[in-house]
Amino acid sequence: MKLIVGLGNVGREYVGSRHNVGFEVVDRLAAKVGLIGKYADFDRQARSTFDGLAIDGPVSLGDGKQERFLLLKPKTYMNLSGKAVQAAKGYYQLSNDDLIVIVDDLALPCGTIRVRADGSAGGHNGLRDVERALGTHVYPRLRVGIDAKPPRIDQKDYVLGRFTEEQRDRIEPALSRAAEALLLWAKDGVTAASNAFNTKATNVSEPPKKES
Repeated sequence: MKLIVGLGNVGREYVGSRHNVGFEVVDRLAAKVGLIGKYADFDRQARSTFDGLAIDGPVSLGDGKQERFLLLKPKTYMNLSGKAVQAAKGYYQLSNDDLIVIVDDLALPCGTIRVRADGSAGGHNGLRDVERALGTHVYPRLRVGIDAKPPRIDQKDYVLGRFTEEQRDRIEPALSRAAEALLLWAKDGVTAASNAFNTKATNVSEPPKKES
């Protein structure tokens, strides 16, 4: 089994916020692999378990390979994300290599994705709590860039705010690339996924310039 966890905050007020892009990647992946309908609502179909919302099922990875996915959105809010991750990982007795955590990243340009085998929390409270719960920083993660916060805007207000129209144009294709990266990670491992998708940062298309 592969445990794929998107971090975010539950509640209607957080839907579409920059901090919830991990939830959006899980939604996109679930639809892509057929665990929910293309236009279905993940949260409505998910079961409540492991302090989160979860959907699981067999997924075809191509070349005759199949893997069971457990897609999880913690309901603990961002700062306590580790509780849900550890609950699911411990129940199925999974190794850290069978886990990947999806988060937003202020240090990356909006729409860029980065797959890594390990790393520091980098100031991200969700990753910090996952590291605390697992007792290690050595576990795969997929970061989705949301741009650095503009000057004179509080970081909390920025990450909890919604994407601008221009940013949303960049995030939409990034969600699809992230889903593809997760499938490759499940099939061939973290190195293959990072080699294939970390180099695609420059493939983020520039938004059309508006007429002056």
